[in-house]
Amino acid sequence: MLEIREYKATDEENLFDIMREEGLEWKDYWSNIPKYKTAMSNSLVFVACEDNEFCGCLRCRDDYGFGVYVYELIVKKSKRGKNIGRALMDKVCAVFPSDTIYVMSDVDAYYEKQGYKKIGSIFEVKKVQK
Repeated sequence: MLEIREYKATDEENLFDIMREEGLEWKDYWSNIPKYKTAMSNSLVFVACEDNEFCGCLRCRDDYGFGVYVYELIVKKSKRGKNIGRALMDKVCAVFPSDTIYVMSDVDAYYEKQGYKKIGSIFEVKKVQK
């Protein structure tokens, strides 16, 4: 049975194991654990567990009436295709029923497959050298 609940400190090892399993794509997170733990403590984080096995995680922030931003959604490779990511997104929608939910994505195809509408893009801003 799938359970979606808030993140606890005891989930940390499982979360970083899943991130390491993803390889270099998630290296910025698992290679700087203290920094990521600070980000987690300033976010709302939900985890998915199936039969007490940690399966995935979603981290988001509430912009106080201007939307809720999902920063990361990760599901363990062996658990993909079971609607776990969808269940995590549904949890955010249930917690913030009056707010628009936005996703910071680098895997647009997944979100398009879920039926979510792409409405913008993100740009990386770097200081211009003078």
